[in-house]
Amino acid sequence: MQMSHKGPFIHGYTELVSPSGATSDMMMSFGVLALTKGEVHHDPTGSGEERVWLLSGGSATIRWGNESQEIERTDLLNDEPWVLSVPSSVEVTIEAGSEGAEFYRCATDNQTQFDSHLYTPSECKSEFRGEGMMNETSTRIVRTVFDDTNRPQSNLVIGEVIGVPGKWSSYPPHHHRQPEIYHYRVFPSQGFGMCLIGETPHVIRDKDTILIHEGEVHPHVAAPGYALWYLWVIRHIENDRYGIQTVPPQYQWVTASDAQIWEPKKKS
Repeated sequence: MQMSHKGPFIHGYTELVSPSGATSDMMMSFGVLALTKGEVHHDPTGSGEERVWLLSGGSATIRWGNESQEIERTDLLNDEPWVLSVPSSVEVTIEAGSEGAEFYRCATDNQTQFDSHLYTPSECKSEFRGEGMMNETSTRIVRTVFDDTNRPQSNLVIGEVIGVPGKWSSYPPHHHRQPEIYHYRVFPSQGFGMCLIGETPHVIRDKDTILIHEGEVHPHVAAPGYALWYLWVIRHIENDRYGIQTVPPQYQWVTASDAQIWEPKKKS
């Protein structure tokens, strides 16, 4: 399923994916919070959900429990993120800084009470994947914030990908049982990308959201000249936590060190 969003996000919180109704099979809520200078937003306890807040732009003071931190992000492509993860028992308060602030919020049911953690940019370092393979056609930046290796109490996995202009990401095509949300930003914003979800092609525009279900492959490509940033969130399912991707047999060969991939040659 693809959901498009035209224009800037409105003031306040905009829910993009609901845990009920047509998107209930995602088992997550997901949305964006846009705050003006000095505005305060409270995220109370009592929902029974763990919550994740990722700063996508601007500055803010974020408070959780007895802790607080001033955070800032000026460049979505070049700055690694600040990401707060809290259990259902911890209240979160966000006060926007002088430039305002924009956050992405994801939540899901989780009765486990674990320690809150604010992931710093130094903990979310950029990793170049795809280097040295497939003639560099799938080199991209991956920033995994947390997964089972560093957040086993969470029911979520979260990170960012930056698709390099003209190159592929989420490649080779793969699938998994767990539901996943992709939310996109395009730089410059008038550009586009393309993705294949299962057997259905989609044009990706700035601020679009894609919902990925069990067994659906989801490779992406950024149009030449345009960088494709996307936030990805995976929901673990009971007795089958995310960790292994399945690459269909017809695509497995492309990552081999001796893969014979055709390249054009100029004739003299």
